[in-house]
Amino acid sequence: MKRYVILLFLTFTLQLKAQTDTDSAYVRDNYQKIEKYITMRDGVRLFTSIYVPKDQSKKYPLLLNRTPYTVAPYGADNYKKTLGPSMLFAREGYIFVYQDVRGKWMSEGTYEDIRPHAANRKSKKDIDESTDTYDTIDWLIKNIKGNNGKAGIYGISYPGFYSTAALPGAHPALKAASPQAPVTDWFRGDDFHHNGALFLSDGFSFYSSFGVPRPKPVTPEQGGKRVNYSANDHYKFFLDLGPLKNVKTRYFGDSIRFWNDLVTHGTYDDFWKSRLITPHLKKVHTATLVVGGFFDAEDCYGAFATYQALEKQNKNNKNTLVMGPWFHGGWARSAGDMFGDIKFGQATSLWYQEKVEFPFFQHYLKGQPAPELPEALMFETGSNQWKSYQTWPPKDIQEQKLYFQKGSKLAFSRPSETESYDEYISDPSRPVPYTAGVHAQRTREYMIADQRFASRRPDVMVYQTEALTADVTLAGPVIADLVIATTGTDADFVVKLIDVFPDDYPNNQPNPANVQMGGYQMLVRGEVMRGKFRNSFEKPEPFIPGEITTVKYTLPDVAHTFKAGHRIMVQVQNSWFPLVDRNPQTFTDIYHADEKDFQKATQRIYHDTTNASGIILPVVK
Repeated sequence: MKRYVILLFLTFTLQLKAQTDTDSAYVRDNYQKIEKYITMRDGVRLFTSIYVPKDQSKKYPLLLNRTPYTVAPYGADNYKKTLGPSMLFAREGYIFVYQDVRGKWMSEGTYEDIRPHAANRKSKKDIDESTDTYDTIDWLIKNIKGNNGKAGIYGISYPGFYSTAALPGAHPALKAASPQAPVTDWFRGDDFHHNGALFLSDGFSFYSSFGVPRPKPVTPEQGGKRVNYSANDHYKFFLDLGPLKNVKTRYFGDSIRFWNDLVTHGTYDDFWKSRLITPHLKKVHTATLVVGGFFDAEDCYGAFATYQALEKQNKNNKNTLVMGPWFHGGWARSAGDMFGDIKFGQATSLWYQEKVEFPFFQHYLKGQPAPELPEALMFETGSNQWKSYQTWPPKDIQEQKLYFQKGSKLAFSRPSETESYDEYISDPSRPVPYTAGVHAQRTREYMIADQRFASRRPDVMVYQTEALTADVTLAGPVIADLVIATTGTDADFVVKLIDVFPDDYPNNQPNPANVQMGGYQMLVRGEVMRGKFRNSFEKPEPFIPGEITTVKYTLPDVAHTFKAGHRIMVQVQNSWFPLVDRNPQTFTDIYHADEKDFQKATQRIYHDTTNASGIILPVVK
């Protein structure tokens, strides 16, 4: 078996290398690389790599990617191995532009995370990512020979944010933009906080390298240092770390500025609100293609939030949302036929690149026929098919509540007991892991992984339906609606929506890891709510010990069919570690809490006629 896995890996590696070598040779043979410093309106110069087709017999559109992750390799003779969102673009012919954003790598200036948008500019000093993009496009249009006067912008994750930020007050030449998994809201839904709860492993690992200060422009070879730490078992590493304040004292010190900002702003205050780009997405005339992955561990929230903001604030803008069965950037970094243990029966990423992304830019930047794109194009897992919708969420959905029942049951009928609840102990010293096994860092597969490891813990409450007699299809946001009581004054609540496969479900073939698909508990969607923010992110409130309280919050959207013969399961727990930091279960500033603040608490989940906990599903009728 081990030999088979090694041979499979070697075969894939050789195939990938052969394709990469072919692409790299094509880039070198057909493009000339130019490196320029482009001066912004305040005098700061941004380092920019430009790849221009050698064939100058026709004109080409500009395709821009602005990034904090370096435009490497540097040097006019050092070429990227591929260009554009996919090699379809390079072979078609575009002018590709890559830019280090202000304050990163070889660009001048001071870097600021998710730089606030300067809505009321009074001087040239009032710059933001929108003005930097405008000034860059303006210079390119005027100075790069052979351009056709049209520009597009795209990017995944942080570059997705820069694509979004280009839209307010966009340059007239910017005709098409594709924010993909765009960073959008770092307190309520993306990357480092979800509903006010810190995503510990992501925040720590990211800023241990990304947040290291850069005193002057550097290449990756000259800089790129990171905080020195090792974590062969990241569950143990973060548990041994203790309270969050130890991150600064043991590792970051005062060098990681944004981490210090993060722990200083523990509520949804102006620091976070000023960094929201979505309120500024008004009077947008650029066509937009917003892309995301349903199983994106970092910025699933951002795609939905960006699309919705564009829809609400721009009635005449051409705006399309595409969501596939992808991990973070999976539409550009995989074939998309499988993720984790789950097969989708088709190469979803390759289909998206050929049928959606490429035709979108071809139309708006080269005048090719418009692709037939709906308002929302969603890959529905379970049934494994693309679905088109004229609105998102769809109009033909009906909210139906699945109620928790006595005996770990789940049903659409309201419980009949006059008093019923599940009671258990939540212990911060033994937090529930977010995934099975031992890992050196956060896995991306946890978003879709088997949840049987968690269902066997006494501090995870499990509710499931009988085997379904007909398919149940969901499309839209899921709402957790809990009625709880706690002996503590704060608590996290994690709600997970799960597809339970039949016991006789066949295993994948080949199956080198011997994964048993019979009874598999596939995570469809999970989300956390920090309890003190249940009524307001600005003004946290303690729980009153023993008092029955509602905790109701929205999980990111889903598109999934629970097939007949499957079961719908919901798991409820109070920790998700070390994905999410530990809640002390006392009402305190968690970023500065002491070990003594961490206490066990007795939790109750009610499911009776008066206090009916459950989950509200967007059922397609």
